[in-house]
Parts: sequence; C-alpha cells; structure tokens
Amino acid sequence: MFDFGFSELVVIAVMGLIVLGPERLPKVARQAGQWIGKLQRYVSDVKSDINRQMDLDELRKLQTEVKDAAGSMENSFRSAVDQAQSEFDSISGSVDGTQASSSSGSETLTDWDKVYAIRRSREKVVERRHERAKALGHKLPRRR
Repeated sequence: MFDFGFSELVVIAVMGLIVLGPERLPKVARQAGQWIGKLQRYVSDVKSDINRQMDLDELRKLQTEVKDAAGSMENSFRSAVDQAQSEFDSISGSVDGTQASSSSGSETLTDWDKVYAIRRSREKVVERRHERAKALGHKLPRRR
C-alpha cells in the first residue's frame, strides 16, 4: 500500500516522541496498531465476500449449463422414445393387417378380436419379463 522505509519510520517515531511525550506515546502506538488491525480484518472480510460472490456466480453459471444439458438430453431422449413408439405402432399396425389378411376369406377382425390380441401380446411380454427375472434370480411380486 504505502512504501515506508526504515528511515521514515524512525523520523515518525522521533516526531511522535517529541509531540506526544513518553507517557502518551505507548497508548497512541497501541491504539494505532488496533486501528490498523481492524482495517486489515475489514479488508480481508471484503476480499472474502467478493471471492464468495464470484464463486457463487460461477456455481450459478454451472447450474444453468447443467440444466441446459439435461434439457437437451431429455429432448433427445423424448425424440428417440417417440421414434421408437412410432416404429412399434407401425409394426403393430402391420401385424394387425397381416392377421386380418391371414384370417379366412371375407371374415374380418372385430374390435374385440383386436382387444384380445393386444391383451395376449401384453401377457406374453409380462411372461417373458417374469422368465427373465427368474433367470436372473430376482424376487418377483405375486401375480394377480
């Protein structure tokens, strides 16, 4: 901050001794040391507050970056799920179409036939899951 050499400090001490006298000089020196200490603590507190605020700003920026990345991943995941769902729907439609064409001549599937076909396919999927879980040694909940 200020550049004081040894000779300047000696001149200040001699002037203080002459002006203040030997009785009051130690008290004044102690008081000046306390003020300097308070000033140093205040400056260090301000520095630490500024550093804390900078760290907090960096954390906020990092949080927004993470949120943006999570949002983009969620969007890409949703698009992949939507694409897979459309593929499954098209496969299901083609399976339903082949079932309708493979049935005898002019006979078409009713709504109930479609419902039962979907139900049977769901039951097959559930059975495959249970078989896979048993093969892996997982404990299964009771069936309804």
